[in-house]
Amino acid sequence: MQLLEHFKELTLHPKNAEELKGLILQLAVQGKLTKQWRMVNSDVEPASVLLEKIEVEKDEFIKETKRRKEKVQLSITKEEEPFDLPISWEWSRMLNICHLITDGTHHTPKYLDNGIPFLSVKNLSQGGIDFSDTKFISLEEHKDLIKRCNPEYEDVLLTKIGTTGIAKVIDIKTDFSIFVSVALLKIAKQNLFPYFIEHCINSPFIKQQSKDGTEGVGNKNLVLRKIKDFLIPIPPLEEQKAIVAIVNQLFAEVEQLEAMAKERIQLKADFVTSALNQLTQAAEQDTASQWEFLQQHFGTFFTEKENIKKLREGVLQLAVQGKLTRDWRAIRQTQGIPIEHASTLLEKIKAEKSKLIKDKVFQKPQQSGEIMPDEFENTSPKSWQIAKIVDLCFVTKLAGFEYTKYIKLEDSGEIPVIRAQNVKMNRLDERNLKYIDKDTSELLYRCALTKPCLLMTFIGAGIGDVALFNKPQRWHLAPNVAKLEPFNYYEEKISPNYLLYYLMSPEGQKQIFKSSKATAQPSLSMGTIRDAIVTLPPLEEQKVIVDKVNTLMTLCDKLKKEIETHQTSQEQWMKSCLREVFEN
Repeated sequence: MQLLEHFKELTLHPKNAEELKGLILQLAVQGKLTKQWRMVNSDVEPASVLLEKIEVEKDEFIKETKRRKEKVQLSITKEEEPFDLPISWEWSRMLNICHLITDGTHHTPKYLDNGIPFLSVKNLSQGGIDFSDTKFISLEEHKDLIKRCNPEYEDVLLTKIGTTGIAKVIDIKTDFSIFVSVALLKIAKQNLFPYFIEHCINSPFIKQQSKDGTEGVGNKNLVLRKIKDFLIPIPPLEEQKAIVAIVNQLFAEVEQLEAMAKERIQLKADFVTSALNQLTQAAEQDTASQWEFLQQHFGTFFTEKENIKKLREGVLQLAVQGKLTRDWRAIRQTQGIPIEHASTLLEKIKAEKSKLIKDKVFQKPQQSGEIMPDEFENTSPKSWQIAKIVDLCFVTKLAGFEYTKYIKLEDSGEIPVIRAQNVKMNRLDERNLKYIDKDTSELLYRCALTKPCLLMTFIGAGIGDVALFNKPQRWHLAPNVAKLEPFNYYEEKISPNYLLYYLMSPEGQKQIFKSSKATAQPSLSMGTIRDAIVTLPPLEEQKVIVDKVNTLMTLCDKLKKEIETHQTSQEQWMKSCLREVFEN
């Protein structure tokens, strides 16, 4: 059997643990875990005799408690049987193997600071009985409640409202009462092993019956009549005990392997975090050796998507620190090739900005690009400069009144409109686009998209996400997206791709969010965006950085693809095990 043959491999990923437990329980209720056991113990009393004894036991219980005997559930037809059972097993309905199936009190009792514990579904929703956050009632009220519903040692509790279908044997000898959200199953304990019934109810087979028996939309209720009607496979008593022992052993192995997998993943994450921190904080001359060390461990430590995300962030941080192009600068220096200082670039940008304002292409911004002495710790290379976005880009948005007065979005039209939902980190999502007509776009020309620029979501979901717009045709802004258009009107001085990578980097994101406040509707002001500080290399170096980042991002994509391929293989493997369990 694939599941048992490849058990350890399937537990390498923690998310497989719950599915594996479900498969183990499904094998248990089908009798597949104890096939070898039956070959050795072929002379045990069959379940048919067991069911007869249970009927006698039930009659004795009714006499002792003076309860009214419930109508016996209908017999089970061959057509109703979902799968074949071993010869010594029998099908039954839940009511036929229980002395009583009821639920807790339907009225809210008077709660006290201490007293008798009063449990509800929340105390069972994690699969165990949790007394750490329970309410309390008086002894007098408890005595009154247990006249109808008395939870006792080795009875079975079943969640029936809200989180439905979770069963747990009462394995402690503590007095308590239960609320209506929990059902009580008093099974025939002389001839049934309670822990087998718990495993049985928690198996996918009966979980589906629980789901089918749940009514309502909001506060869902697994109704008692459906619980009583559950189909349940009954093995001989000794085999029930053998099944529980095997299930418990396999569960313990799953949990141990799951814990090891989580620990392994955490160790990898810690290593990656430490290595990337050392890399980004290393002196410029040590970057190459640190990077070489990290590369040696790609196959070992970059096997989780979260670590690939950290690697991308590390690459971007190295890029905007100038550490990816250290060798490039050294080679230029060795060859005597001069590197134009970024201060020269800033003078050209300043001159162009002034001309654009003079020619009334743009309005003069209210903000200044002045950087205070202690505002930013500049550790970038000597040939770099720092500047604020306001001195590098024209930053604007569509005003709310312009939107309501002039814009009417259509499902089709001439000019596509970029809304917040279309701006994702480093990409434009062109699904579900809306449109406006060309005349409206011309009227609101300030927010038209006609040149390469960056788009940033500044309000709502995805706040701070930035993507490059570089379309040959005209598009337009929606009110919740800002445009950052570099001053490249007369000649290229700023690489839009470099600016994109800077704003995506940890340093860039820190700058974007440095003045943001936690509110119900998070947002960034245009002032905050314009005030963000950028480390600016010479133009030629900007392009070299972009090429290097693209190469390294391709490596990240490859590593991510390998992880996804492995996960797909794991999922197919798991599906194969599922088919084997459920179809055979």
